[in-house]
Amino acid sequence: MSAADLLGAWRRHLAESRRRSPHTVRAYVAAASRLVHARDLSAFEQVAAIEAHDLRRHLAARRAGGISNASAARELSALKAFIAFARAESGDPDPAPPRLRGPRLRKGLPRPVTPDDAANLAELAGDSAREHWIGARDRAVLLLMYGSGLRIAEALSLQGRDVPLGETLQVTGKGGKQRVVPILPITRDAVAEYAAACPWPLSAKEPLFRGAKGGPLSPGMVQRATARARRALGLPDSATPHALRHSFATHLLGAGADLRSLQELLGHASLGSTQIYTRVDAASLLENYRLAHPRAKKA
Repeated sequence: MSAADLLGAWRRHLAESRRRSPHTVRAYVAAASRLVHARDLSAFEQVAAIEAHDLRRHLAARRAGGISNASAARELSALKAFIAFARAESGDPDPAPPRLRGPRLRKGLPRPVTPDDAANLAELAGDSAREHWIGARDRAVLLLMYGSGLRIAEALSLQGRDVPLGETLQVTGKGGKQRVVPILPITRDAVAEYAAACPWPLSAKEPLFRGAKGGPLSPGMVQRATARARRALGLPDSATPHALRHSFATHLLGAGADLRSLQELLGHASLGSTQIYTRVDAASLLENYRLAHPRAKKA
């Protein structure tokens, strides 16, 4: 067996057995490739023999190369999955990965997650599920919240008749107020992947998102999936499902969206509720100024 054989088997397992998204397959295979070539590995048994201290050294070298805490945490999750796969292929009756905690981000004031962290939360929540369809479900829900600014209750209120999604979606928010939100292609594809994989019949008037036993998906399940992904990525406790909606608003405002349009997209009854995001964006701008301006720390 060669390194190429190892990586090919890993790629097939992710794409065919685990049915991971193309983005996840690329990221996980790339992480495995760096480990395989750094340690000159060419057999499942060699990968299976890697322990926590080996991973710690490998990640230290990656951090020295300039990757962030969040990227290092995502890489650690990918490598743990790769090692568990190799141990199973080697005949290990209990192919658990090495026990190693991911890096933690320094905690500060609550703030919206970055676009990359939002995408990583959705991807890792999907990757961490025990079954493919449950992972596809969690990823789809989180992408609806970040990509379209839905409240968690609004995402979970969708019904079978709402799929397949189009370029926009009409949702009913607080007080029965209806609004139209945009649907990104990545979100549309994620919901389609979930709908195709869901083992329960998605009747027109039944909930689209289902729990493991077929009942309506509860907000608590989404929150727990997000918490697992958040811990693995080293994100602060403020990186909750609802924070994805806040991030949607903050990032749109930072990109030039006007408050009235943002109010409509969020479904706020009053403009005053939307204006909080001007303060959030101003706080972010001031923090960036303090970090970047050569004389800011002396002022």
